[in-house]
Amino acid sequence: MTSAPAPSELGDCIVISNIECYGYTGYFEEERSLGQWFSVDLYVWTDFHSAATSDDLQDTLNYAAIVTEVQAFVGSSKFALLETLAQKLADLVLSQSGVTRVQVHLTKKHPPVPNFSGSVTLVLTRP
Repeated sequence: MTSAPAPSELGDCIVISNIECYGYTGYFEEERSLGQWFSVDLYVWTDFHSAATSDDLQDTLNYAAIVTEVQAFVGSSKFALLETLAQKLADLVLSQSGVTRVQVHLTKKHPPVPNFSGSVTLVLTRP
């Protein structure tokens, strides 16, 4: 799996791993009606200098809110393509105050591919 650029290359970064979501994205109608499990990993770049200095939650990224928003969005969305869902998740994270860059690792845990028991992960970096 592709990893994000090192945080030191692009500034401060927080990694939010293994956000488990039940959602309705997939090419087949059954995927959009019955749903399936997804996992999301986020690499989020922002400046943590103020938070590190103040030790105040108001000065940093609220990752708990991001987890809740991601789970709600995946659970309420229906797209045919992983690419569309990943882009919408990137847009959601980039809308957070102070976020300058995001990398989304979106995994379909059990894609309906004959004779395949693995998973498929799409990696998208914005901007």
